[in-house]
Amino acid sequence: MRRPIAKSIAITPGDPCGIGPEIIARAFLDAPHTTANCFVAGDFGLMQRAAALVDPGAQKLKLRLLTSPEQALQAAPGTLPVMQVVPAAPVWAWGQINAQAGALAADCVIWAAQAALRQEIAALVTAPLHKEALSAAGAPYNAFPGHTEMLQAQAAAHLGLTTQQLPVRMMLANDDLRTVLVSIHLSLRQAIEAVTQANVLETLRITHKALLAALGRAPMIGVAGLNPHAGEGGLFGSEEREIIAPAVLQAQKEGIQATGPFAPDTVFMRARQKPSGQRDFDVVVAMYHDQGLIPVKYLGLEQGVNVTLGLPLIRTSPDHGTAFDLAGKGLANAASLMAALRMAHQLVG
Repeated sequence: MRRPIAKSIAITPGDPCGIGPEIIARAFLDAPHTTANCFVAGDFGLMQRAAALVDPGAQKLKLRLLTSPEQALQAAPGTLPVMQVVPAAPVWAWGQINAQAGALAADCVIWAAQAALRQEIAALVTAPLHKEALSAAGAPYNAFPGHTEMLQAQAAAHLGLTTQQLPVRMMLANDDLRTVLVSIHLSLRQAIEAVTQANVLETLRITHKALLAALGRAPMIGVAGLNPHAGEGGLFGSEEREIIAPAVLQAQKEGIQATGPFAPDTVFMRARQKPSGQRDFDVVVAMYHDQGLIPVKYLGLEQGVNVTLGLPLIRTSPDHGTAFDLAGKGLANAASLMAALRMAHQLVG
């Protein structure tokens, strides 16, 4: 049995027009153990509407309006606790890009981030945002490509730092594979330019520190190359020998168990758990977004979890988007959200 935690975990609903509210309601309905000590930081009416999709007639799932995060710790199974952290929202159409909905989704994240930074909650789990809706909402929301950058800005401001002084990284994980990205939401051309010795070394340091805390031991880090065959000795590119290898060497001098760079088309297979339970690497550092995310997502979106490393708070998220094509139909799968909740509980300890 999971031991009780001293503080609750906030779940933000994501874009109100997407599947986020529905998968949250589904998780509270189907997995009361996983959602124990959790509450929704959002809009009560929105969650009522979502609950009706998964439990018509409110036969099994009862909503409870909270006035403080601590009240979630006493919520009974079959209860969906909601704290109203934004002005009451109108009813928006499912599956439509809406600037107001994008702003509400962001405001929920900002509230939860600030609560976590004040240590009023133990962690936050974020349902998916819609990047176009976020951009359509205008300033200040359109300054952030996604959750990671928004949370980084909130944490940096809280600490009195610039975002450059608080580097963060995205880790995607499931039961088979973990991967951390050197860059996140950049064009491919910009992502290649971001492969610098400083950025690779910083990624290795952040990965080492985060997984040392999570695993209780120094992680074994495999480093992917940028080019086919990891450059093939310079035939297909020089980044491996001129940038990535020197960063790995410096990390090793600092006591970080990193090796590579290895061919990107095989390094991820080496990090998967073998039938014996062993693996060559605990995590792979990938050079850009799709290089690292495709292997994790290919193994199954339903178990993928996004963890932001480098923040002074715990944040996890399901590894999928808003799925506007499914929104409002009562068909969305909550497995990835539940995996994110389990990961948050594990990281809280």
